[in-house]
Amino acid sequence: MVHGKKLAKEMLLPSVLEDDDAESEKLQLGERSSQTEVDVRGPKDQRCSPDGNVLDGGRGEEEEDDEEEKCVVSDEDYDTDLELGGKEEAYDPTGRTSYMKSCEMLQVAPASYFLRHMQDSELKMMHHGLGPQGTKALAVPLVTNTSILRLNLRDNWMEGMGGAAIAEMLKENCYITEVNLSDNHLGDYGARAISAMLKENSTLVSLNLSGNHFTDHSAEHLGPALITNTRLRHLDLSYNSLGDRAGEHLGDSLSENTGLRSVSLAWNSIRGRGATMLASGLGGNVFLRTVDLSFNGFGKEGAVALGQALKENNVLEELNLSNNRIPPEGAIHLAMGLKVNKAIKSLNIGKNPIQNAGCYGILQSVQENPDSAMEALDFTDITVNQDFEDLYTAVKEILPELRVNHGGRIGTFRKAKA
Repeated sequence: MVHGKKLAKEMLLPSVLEDDDAESEKLQLGERSSQTEVDVRGPKDQRCSPDGNVLDGGRGEEEEDDEEEKCVVSDEDYDTDLELGGKEEAYDPTGRTSYMKSCEMLQVAPASYFLRHMQDSELKMMHHGLGPQGTKALAVPLVTNTSILRLNLRDNWMEGMGGAAIAEMLKENCYITEVNLSDNHLGDYGARAISAMLKENSTLVSLNLSGNHFTDHSAEHLGPALITNTRLRHLDLSYNSLGDRAGEHLGDSLSENTGLRSVSLAWNSIRGRGATMLASGLGGNVFLRTVDLSFNGFGKEGAVALGQALKENNVLEELNLSNNRIPPEGAIHLAMGLKVNKAIKSLNIGKNPIQNAGCYGILQSVQENPDSAMEALDFTDITVNQDFEDLYTAVKEILPELRVNHGGRIGTFRKAKA
């Protein structure tokens, strides 16, 4: 694993090496101050006698002693370029110098876009092909950069090593609040480095880790980090390879997490026991407002657990369960939770095989809940019948702001006449 301070030191980062340089300078000054005192009289104050001895220029011994006392100085009283070994390098607040040096050491071409925008509040460097080495070079000046607040490095093929360099940088940088590392092939190695960073970083608010080939092993590290970190508000783990064990780990961590307000686990492979444990964790969380679980495999078991979670959770406002292979029976269990829930405003359960019966049951639960806050129901690609349409008309009288989207009414499509 790359260490932040070690990385910056290797790249000759002035601010990180400041303490070492100061200590070395003090040591040199101490050695010079212990040297014998020096007479600073120049050659023009001296003359030679016929026998070759140097005379004192006509002054008496007492006067000479007095003059020597006056002229005796130590090296602490002045500096010389010769003794300091040259001029000290000026402080580089932009990080430009350290970036150029790190690129030279890592043998990568400097990114001109970064040099032009390194003082912006938002740095967008998507699709620049930085690779692991280029990412390492970029991380060096970012350690001390105080301008960039939002960092977007999406799709740069940084892999685990590059991700680790960014993670180490974020341990030191206390200004960046939003980071997008999606589509960078970070893998489990990168996930472990990011997790270690989350345990130390206290400024990051939004983190996008979508599309990084994270597996269940990644979740083993991410889970404990989410329990420790209380600052992160938005986390995107979509388009990864998180499975059943990941659902278990994340379910445990989400039940204890007190910081997150939104989380996306869309397009993963969470099903079975993993889906059940994750749903249970959501039931115990009292801070999350938005959860995206679309394109997983929750099925009936996951829907049953989510129905129970909705009975317990009165904070969650938006829930996306589309494309989860939920059958009509699962939808009925969800409906039971919605019947008593007072917080949820938007439910997307489209593209599930819940049929008209599932849609009707969910809408009816909203009707029977006097404290329902529901504003939007999405049944995309699910056809309904006239009974559903009649029920929707009745519900609209109670909740006039309610919007319902579905896949059309059965019997409304007719074949065109030849």
